[in-house]
Amino acid sequence: MSDPIPNRIHARAVPRPGRVVGAVVVTVLAAMAIHGLITNENFRWDTVWLYLRDIVVIRGIGWTLILTIGSMALAIVMAVLLAVMRRSDNPVMRGVSWFYIWFFRGTPVYVQLVFWGMLSVLYPRLSVGVPFGPELFSFSTKDVVTAFWAALLGLAFNEAAYLAEIVRAGLTSVDPGQAEAAKALGMKDSTILRRVVLPQAMRVIVPPTGNETISMLKTTSLVIAIPFTLELFYATNAIGNRLYQPVPLLVIASIWYLVITSILMVGQSYLERYYGRGFGTESRRRRGGGPGRPSRQEAIQAAGTTKDDPFLEVTP
Repeated sequence: MSDPIPNRIHARAVPRPGRVVGAVVVTVLAAMAIHGLITNENFRWDTVWLYLRDIVVIRGIGWTLILTIGSMALAIVMAVLLAVMRRSDNPVMRGVSWFYIWFFRGTPVYVQLVFWGMLSVLYPRLSVGVPFGPELFSFSTKDVVTAFWAALLGLAFNEAAYLAEIVRAGLTSVDPGQAEAAKALGMKDSTILRRVVLPQAMRVIVPPTGNETISMLKTTSLVIAIPFTLELFYATNAIGNRLYQPVPLLVIASIWYLVITSILMVGQSYLERYYGRGFGTESRRRRGGGPGRPSRQEAIQAAGTTKDDPFLEVTP
């Protein structure tokens, strides 16, 4: 049977032996690394498995998660306020927001945590009242700002400065016409921000915020500067010092950090998919992942037009 298309080009894939060689080299190196990791007795894997689910380690994981979730929740609220202040027409609001972001981004988080730990020394008593006037009430700093609250506030105040820029970038990514249209309908500025701008900005805000959450999980190891002695890194470090075996306990901390990070990454992917719905539907449609946006021909046929329309050219 003759070929219906004359002079057809029968293309063949270009051989790329470099890819095969590269894959083999990487596989061999990975196998060597795994073999060296497992067979190296200095890691003391027996100690790792013995203390991997120790009650002190599990309690440290719980406090680490509490610090991460609590500080990120407070930081997100503060970041939204700071981002709105940066976009405000009031120069005082813009100045305060700029100074806050400049200060907390410009100083190391470890130094900030040290000052939070010394708060009761710097300010033994905190009071509320009229400046240069009478005090309404006062309280002892060490009774209210405990090591846990100092750690949580220190992490949250530092993180809010970074998240504020992320939120501001997300708000800026939304077309100003969206807010103008909502304002033309009589919506208040607060309602426009909550119902129109923020939902669309979340597509830009969620990915870097997820990255900051994972970073916050590991930053909790710095609260030893306060000191807060219940989180994961301090707990494993204390056990390692007691056993004179710091390496296997560091391995335990790394394993748990990797497990929690993997869970957070899965949650981040679901959030990105949720807030990114409606974008990139054409590519998902081509891959068979969903209905997506109709093609030009389908849209024309749905409108009742035909190929005989002199003003429309439909490619079959």
